[in-house]
Order: sequence, then C-alpha cells, then structure tokens
Amino acid sequence: MPGDTARDSVCRVKASFSDQLRLLELARLDRDVSAAETARRHPPQTARVQELLAQRQAQSTELTGLLAARDDAQTELSRLETDVALVDARVARDRQLLATSSNAKEVQGLEHELGSLAKRKSDLEDLELEIMERLEAAEASVAAQQALIAATNDEGARLSAEGKAAVAEATARQEAAARDRAAVAAALPADLVAQYDKLSAGSAGAGLLRRRTCEGCNMVLSGTDLQTVRQAAEDDVVFCPECGCILVRTDESGL
Repeated sequence: MPGDTARDSVCRVKASFSDQLRLLELARLDRDVSAAETARRHPPQTARVQELLAQRQAQSTELTGLLAARDDAQTELSRLETDVALVDARVARDRQLLATSSNAKEVQGLEHELGSLAKRKSDLEDLELEIMERLEAAEASVAAQQALIAATNDEGARLSAEGKAAVAEATARQEAAARDRAAVAAALPADLVAQYDKLSAGSAGAGLLRRRTCEGCNMVLSGTDLQTVRQAAEDDVVFCPECGCILVRTDESGL
C-alpha cells in the first residue's frame, strides 16, 4: 500500500471500476466542502468592510476637529453678541442721562462716551460678520463630513448584510455537500474510503487519468509509469507516481 515506498503505484486494496469511479464524485464533493468553507470564513465583502471601518475612523477624527472649530466660532459669536448687548445697554443709559442732564461738562462727557460706544459697536458688529461667515463655513464643513460618514456607514451596512447573506449561502452549500459526501462515502467500501481519506490529506485524493495525465496534479505520466498502470487489473487501486492520489482509469486514460 502507499507509504511502503514513495513510488508504489498499485495498492493491495481492491475496488470495482464503479466504486473507483465514484471516488471522483467523492473528491468533487470534498472540493465543494472546502470551497464553501473558505467562502464562509472569507466572504468577499470582508476586505472592503475593514477598509470602511478604517475610513470611518479617520472621518470621525476629522469630524471631531471640525466640530471643535464650529463650537469655537459659536462661542466667540456668543461672546460678541454679549458685548454688543452690553454696549447697547450702556448707550441707552447714557442717552437717558444726556436727556436729563443740565451739566455742560457731564453732557460733554456723555457725548464723548456715546461716540466711543458707537465706534465700539461698529467694530464688534464687523467682528460678528466675520465670525458668522466663519461659523457658516464651519457648519457647512461639519454637514459635508457628516454626509461622508453617513455614506460610509450606508456602504458598510450594505456590505455587512451582503456578507452575512454570503456566509449563510456558503454554510448551506457546505452542509449540503457534506451530506452528499457522507452518502457517497457510506455507499463505498470502508477500506477504499479509508485509503482515499488518507491520501486526500496531502493530495486530491483521487483523480481521473485522462490522456495519460493525472487530473489530480495535471502531471503527464512517463512511459514506465503508464506501463505499470496498464498492467494493473481493473479492480486494482493504482496511484499517481507524482502526487500519490488514486488514479481512476477509463477509456479516456490513453492506456
């Protein structure tokens, strides 16, 4: 049996042609199980979802800075509005005093102060306009960044849902292939399945010999190896001298 020497080509296990042929179905189902397991563990959406997570983190950091700038502008605008209100209150008080005062020196002082207050209010209002423009731009930047984050979240949610669906579909395929595989294996001789399982750990397990080529490893058999296979009985289990898988012989083998 394989393992006695690295180049054994014929196994002491015997199996009918039909049973050996069914090994190809077993090998196909094993490939289906493996492919479904890979798809289940690594849905195609995973890489992009990871990119989106990193992208959203960067976008959130950027938003934090934009929110801070907007809040600073709002705070500064509130302070200026308070200063303007204080100036207006002082102007109202001075005008009331001016209306009732008969002291020339006091009137002169009030008029001078009202002039200074008017200049102060004008300067404050100019600053208010600047801050309001800055605040408007900051709010626009915040809104734009929030829209970017919303788009990132939407794409992430869509891909996550698609990924979950892909995992569910792959799981269903894996389970179906595993059930079919168990049914095929149960219908084959136990010693043949055991031999196949042992080989499938390091090779395709079984492969069709087509036109002198092992489809388990796509290697062309040499003339000597073909002669050994050609001399084997139909119920002999033979192996690929290159990859070690069971060679299933048919009329297409080119023997």
